[in-house]
Amino acid sequence: MKDAGLKALQRRIHYHSFRGVIGKVAPNIIDRQFATDKPNQKWSTDVTQVDIKGKKCYLSPILDMWNGEVISYSISDSPNLRMVTTMLKRACKQHPEITQLILHSDQGWHYQHKTYQALLQKYHITQSMSRKGNCLDNAMIENFFGLMKKELLYINQFASITDFKKQLKEYIDYYNTKRIKLRLGMSPTQYRMQHQNSIG
Repeated sequence: MKDAGLKALQRRIHYHSFRGVIGKVAPNIIDRQFATDKPNQKWSTDVTQVDIKGKKCYLSPILDMWNGEVISYSISDSPNLRMVTTMLKRACKQHPEITQLILHSDQGWHYQHKTYQALLQKYHITQSMSRKGNCLDNAMIENFFGLMKKELLYINQFASITDFKKQLKEYIDYYNTKRIKLRLGMSPTQYRMQHQNSIG
């Protein structure tokens, strides 16, 4: 790249939330079995970091493995516990009917924390965790992060972290409602609306 006079548009920054075993580590129940024939049976979550002009922000979404829809998310200036508990409460408020739900994550400290795990118990959600250092165990949400960075972060210039947050919210809405997923043949929201009445 140097010889050709090329420069990367954005330095790739990876956020690592693993701090060792600080709480309870859940078994890998999902075990890369991402397919499901109903909504709200398998959810996936993780945290990614974005750096804009020296300022950081953190995106924490929940994705439904059924149609790939981002059903809840939070954006925070620090990778704190409130970020993931707020996201989880929003998701469960939007879907009070959930039963037999598995929520999969990595072994990040947020997901080992007793407060987060108490919320899972409150909502009767079964916790699943990837094996340490195996990002493919949570491939669906890693794929979403990759798409967001490829289609939003790496190809645009942002005036500030506030500008990025605004455009990130717009991108998530676009991803849910307009962006065509090849395996669905339509957007996640369109797929849900088309199939929700036929699902028992």
